[in-house]
Amino acid sequence: MDSFYHSTRSHAKSVTSKQAILAGIAEDGGLYVSDELGETGVALEEVCAQGFHATARAVLGTLLTDYTADELAACVDAAYGAQWDSEAVCPVTPLGDDWLLELYHGPTCAFKDVALQMLPQLMGVARGADGERIMIVTATSGDTGKAALDGFSGVGGMGVTVFYPAGKVSDIQRLQMVTQLGGNVAVCAVRGTFDDCQGQVKRLFADRALAERLAARGVALSSANSINVGRLAPQVSYYFDSYAQLVRRGAIAVGDEVTFCVPTGNFGDVLAGYYARRLGLPVRRLVVASNANDVLADFLATGTYDRRRPFHKTISPSMDILVSSNLERLLYYASDGDCELVASLMGELAEKGVYTVPDRVMDRIREVFSFGRADDDATRATIRSTWEELGVLIDPHTAVAKHVLDGLERDGSARVCLSTASPYKFSADVLGALGTVTDGMNGFACMDALEHLTGVAAPPQLSGLRAGEVLHDDECDPDRVGAFVESACARVFL
Repeated sequence: MDSFYHSTRSHAKSVTSKQAILAGIAEDGGLYVSDELGETGVALEEVCAQGFHATARAVLGTLLTDYTADELAACVDAAYGAQWDSEAVCPVTPLGDDWLLELYHGPTCAFKDVALQMLPQLMGVARGADGERIMIVTATSGDTGKAALDGFSGVGGMGVTVFYPAGKVSDIQRLQMVTQLGGNVAVCAVRGTFDDCQGQVKRLFADRALAERLAARGVALSSANSINVGRLAPQVSYYFDSYAQLVRRGAIAVGDEVTFCVPTGNFGDVLAGYYARRLGLPVRRLVVASNANDVLADFLATGTYDRRRPFHKTISPSMDILVSSNLERLLYYASDGDCELVASLMGELAEKGVYTVPDRVMDRIREVFSFGRADDDATRATIRSTWEELGVLIDPHTAVAKHVLDGLERDGSARVCLSTASPYKFSADVLGALGTVTDGMNGFACMDALEHLTGVAAPPQLSGLRAGEVLHDDECDPDRVGAFVESACARVFL
């Protein structure tokens, strides 16, 4: 059965998954969803007897039904090949009495690689050999940018433009982006927050005049953010695969429930766990772990989403987000597909900065989701205790999740903490958390000192950045994002 997608804000227009992936976002600003989600599940017994590649094919085949089996097999082989430093792709390792799902073994050392090595493959198939030229436009709070640049660099018929908040990503994250090679890439720092970047990118997709100007040159815009269903679908795979790894280890039996704790900013990573649950994965709870920008924790506690609050720059910058875009998809499913409600709530968020969800919808959400918070002090303490007590080196985002997980009462289920990035992407903060004064040290000095202190080697794709040349030094105000994209299109698609 083919699954068709439509906007979270309207049932008026249905598209195939290929069309949804190429568009990125619906014409009315909503996100693409399928009403068939969960009608066909993923066979758990089969998943537990196979590896990551086979599971990825099964998950994608269930969610993206207009791709053929051969097309998906080719996409999976290309996305999860030699560019990963673990044969397991996303290995599960012990974390005291819990488990760590290591999502950072790809080429950019962040969980975004799982999706952004796949998305260019899916787009390439959907576009075809003679399709419209596509400019990928992405806002990043730190990790998506490099993963998108790496995934789309050199891909024929496509370009990629990345915006990041100036001064609000780690030194290593910035260097990963500004040293990116490729004639079809563009990078620009925005004088503002991630929400400024994301808000402007969303406005681009609603700019009909811009779309017409680009269409006249045979160019269309699309997104590599998790608002694109082609970003979200691949992430579902590692929830199923981690479950299978636990079964093979003897930590659980087939059918046992598992709790996942996820460091959360834009809500895409944890939403993939919700999709997995709807596809039949025995998930007891999905725990949303917030840093000081705790808009999601407050929402789950009160039912009111309120972005009108101070923005905190934290040591877990990829979570420094006040507008969590993917929450819109959860609101759609938890309200039984009430497009009018979702459109109304999103309108209130845009106009007033706040909305309140009906109790009946919040009750459905709270059946699955729990929450917790960790400020920077708690994050640092968790990095230190995890290293000193368990011998496991974790980054600040993973530490937020572990702090929250440690504070939960055990309910008998196995518990998995999602580890979203290599600690060496945040060497200064990790080193400081371990007790070393880092004043006056640059990112590479901190990297070297962290290696010396722990004996854990830095990934070569990060340590090698010190030899990279800065190729992208553009910076703009938020209201110039559209102009930058238009100029990038002119350069890339001569």
